[in-house]
Amino acid sequence: MPLNLEFSGPLWHWRGPAPFYFVTIPAEQAQQIKAAARFVSYGWGMIPVRVKLGETEWKTSLFPKDEQYILPIKMVARKAENIEQGGVVSVQMRVG
Repeated sequence: MPLNLEFSGPLWHWRGPAPFYFVTIPAEQAQQIKAAARFVSYGWGMIPVRVKLGETEWKTSLFPKDEQYILPIKMVARKAENIEQGGVVSVQMRVG
């Protein structure tokens, strides 16, 4: 059974070889994801999800980081929803 979650958090920038923007999954939801991870995880602990941010929807994967998970926010979604670094986003997400 899929796990449906809603949460909010600030958009932050990771400056790596290829820059990405993320939202960190709050602890309460991260615990729910960890409980489901063994059923849906693939390579390096990645968790497939379907995301809705405002009117924009896409498929991606959560990254495990520091005992939590981070959600990559695509440039298309950031532009469509007019979201800047540090802005708080509200996310609906389906795990699995």
